Amino acid sequence: MTSTATRPVLSKDGATDNRPGLLLGVVLAAQFMALLDVFIVNVAAPTIRTELSASGGALQLVIAGYTIAYAVLLITGARLGDLLGHRRAYLGGLALFTAASLACGLAAGTSQLIAFRLVQGAGSALMIPQVLSLIQRNFTGDRRVRALSAYAAVLATGAAAGQVVGGVLVSADLFGTGWRPVFLVNVPIGIVLLVLGARVLPRDAHAGPARARALDLPGLLLLAAAVSLLTVPLVLGQEQDWPLWSWLCLGGSLVLAAVFGAYESRLARSGGAPLIAPRVLRIPGMGRAVLSISVAMGVNAGFLFTLTLHLQGGLGDSALRAGLTFGPAAVVFGAVGLTWRRWPARLHRALVPAGFLLAAAASLTLGVLLADGGTGGWGLYPALGAFGAGISLAFSPALTGALATVRPEDAADASGLLATVTQLGQLIGVATFGTLFLSRYAGTGAQDSADALWATALALAAASLVGAVVGLPRRSR
Repeated sequence: MTSTATRPVLSKDGATDNRPGLLLGVVLAAQFMALLDVFIVNVAAPTIRTELSASGGALQLVIAGYTIAYAVLLITGARLGDLLGHRRAYLGGLALFTAASLACGLAAGTSQLIAFRLVQGAGSALMIPQVLSLIQRNFTGDRRVRALSAYAAVLATGAAAGQVVGGVLVSADLFGTGWRPVFLVNVPIGIVLLVLGARVLPRDAHAGPARARALDLPGLLLLAAAVSLLTVPLVLGQEQDWPLWSWLCLGGSLVLAAVFGAYESRLARSGGAPLIAPRVLRIPGMGRAVLSISVAMGVNAGFLFTLTLHLQGGLGDSALRAGLTFGPAAVVFGAVGLTWRRWPARLHRALVPAGFLLAAAASLTLGVLLADGGTGGWGLYPALGAFGAGISLAFSPALTGALATVRPEDAADASGLLATVTQLGQLIGVATFGTLFLSRYAGTGAQDSADALWATALALAAASLVGAVVGLPRRSR
């Protein structure tokens, strides 16, 4: 018989008795910290390049190494959590991330920094899938829905917040350390979360039949190769003007994805344990949620990336000012993500398409406000807030709705799938909209940059309209 020391005890309202609020706070704080590091380095890049005399290619790998390792290993991290226990995997990933952050902050050269960024990404890939799995396993009913809403708010708020925090830390130049605080800030936070996590996370149950699912090594290798061939050119191809190798990699990614799908289907039919259980893909609303989340994250990441290029490159804003500009979007995104459940229930089915429509309108408004090469005036901030609200409505209800009915035994597969979809959506958004902006920006001044931004705003609005169509609720039969 399993004791209450090895299994979290659910209370009548659906949360664990082991301080559920603190448990949720610990895992979401780590989630936020890890996501922050995807974007926080962007505004520190010029300082890193100067202080370490980094080449353009090396600087790309400093920025992209974390993202590549993170995206490639997310599914693996989810399955390892299922095999080793979510508590062990979470704490192990957090410890690895924290140690790698310290090493990044102390790196003496670009080679060291690139290597430690890869390790940092691997730590995130092990840690982040456990966040969703722990929520799924320790909350039920209304408390699970509220926890998933908080998870969704943190997931995308980290993108805008990374720009803000990065700008503040680089501009502060604490003790003359330049770019290093963008990594070192993780160390004390990580240590606190490790101590709290060891106290509040429920202990993993002993391995049983569900835990004993074999590690699908061929599937892992096929998926890792497919995701690698997709992410590397998306991250590096843009800066290198899309050479032949990048297109060959993208084509190879599609081939390997098809091989992976065929292999997983055959494995499931033969009674094996595929990397992602087919029943997860058949969860009501999961397919539509995957598409909505992909589009929402692509639009969000593309918007943040291109507006940063315009603010710092076209308008000449400092890292601090550019970072703080995104404050309204981050604040409103989080506020909407945490409160939409309290709105009238009859509106919930329409929130996703309405969110995409609001994001489209906000993108066009921002393009118009900045079209003359100016700063946009005070109207810029309501437009940014409207964009944050729109993306939050497009993303949070889609994620929450898809996961609200996921069974605990499917939590690892679902968390790995949606975390990977989120990350790939962001990569595709940066590559697609970033390429459009840079292809039209000749670097000749604010008006040139504003013209490129207007073209990008039109594309962002068009993508948002596609998202609105995808998110339309199905008619009840």
